[in-house]
Amino acid sequence: MDSAEYERKIAARFATFDQDGNGYIDREDFSAAAKAVLAEFGTAARSDKGQAVFIGAEAFWQGMAGIADVDGDQRVNREEFVTGAVKRLRDNPQRFAEIARPFLHAVLAVADEDGAGATPQSAARVIRVLGADAEVARRAAEALDADGDGRISEDEIMTAFAAYYTTAEPDA
Repeated sequence: MDSAEYERKIAARFATFDQDGNGYIDREDFSAAAKAVLAEFGTAARSDKGQAVFIGAEAFWQGMAGIADVDGDQRVNREEFVTGAVKRLRDNPQRFAEIARPFLHAVLAVADEDGAGATPQSAARVIRVLGADAEVARRAAEALDADGDGRISEDEIMTAFAAYYTTAEPDA
């Protein structure tokens, strides 16, 4: 994939983070994502799992801001996001996945409703409340279960998260 193609794809990913659609990503977008996940699963914000989601969301925001907030205004606009991703993540997509790890780990714990691990069905709920339509969420969640065991591991989600930023297809 050439650089212009990659930049177009990354620009399309911007909307997945801009939860309120105001044209930039900030701490509030990550807080909104955390609240949406907790509400979907009826998890109290003050519970251990709830606190882990908020702490993970804050760590994710701090990591993203460190990569992309060039002007230091505590907001990442589309251009900063594209530039930050292209300059810092293209050659090392695992780095982006690593800054997301605390959030993803905490979300998986909330989505694990029976103590045996998150299912594709519960993962689809997460993806849907984060802004995907129901059918896209279902297909994406099924793809997360790479080994087909009916559960989504942290390794599976980390691999998929990193791949989401390196695949050439904007809708993949």
